[in-house]
Amino acid sequence: MDDRERRLAAIPWFASLPPPVREALVARGRWQRRPAGEWLYGEGDEDTGVTAVIEGALHLYSQAPGDREALFNALPAGAVFGQSALFGGGPRLVTAICAVDSLVFLLPDQALRQVAAAHPSLWESLSTLVYGQLRAVVQGLAEFVALRPRERMISRLITLSASGSRVATSQAALAEMVGVSRGAVNGWLTGLEAGGKIACGYGWIDVVDREGLRRMLNA
Repeated sequence: MDDRERRLAAIPWFASLPPPVREALVARGRWQRRPAGEWLYGEGDEDTGVTAVIEGALHLYSQAPGDREALFNALPAGAVFGQSALFGGGPRLVTAICAVDSLVFLLPDQALRQVAAAHPSLWESLSTLVYGQLRAVVQGLAEFVALRPRERMISRLITLSASGSRVATSQAALAEMVGVSRGAVNGWLTGLEAGGKIACGYGWIDVVDREGLRRMLNA
């Protein structure tokens, strides 16, 4: 098992799979390095499947009224996302674009079908993955309704740093995900940095004190 496969096996969804199923998926999946700004797939694409982020991060967009693309989420390293048209689904629901140079592992529908033919339990695992995505969307809607904008930003930083302290996203992208101006996010981040909770750089935010952010959110 090489380093890429070890990192893939450490991702919770893949770790939950029986070893024979995980090995079969690794044998049929595709490893790809993609540069920042490159599309991975687009909303409405018929070629569905599952994507795991090994390095870097993906930005997720959805079509909004007025032909606008709304950035609503970021997937950090360690995230798994997707669905299968073969499992009662339809076309891709979102557009995924590399936020930074990224290494991803792709499982197209053909690979899922081949593995599921020998290991039918894969469909149950895929259902669990889709349910987790739905739960995240519902939680995001609840946060948008219940939290003030600054709290929404803090909550998003906590979520994005769940698998590592560095959040690979710009202040402008974070502002778009939270639904406020870049100036507002810049001011809030400056305050958090002065308080030792985060450190900011070009295109990234390091969450230095994740528990401190959580206490601020729950205060």
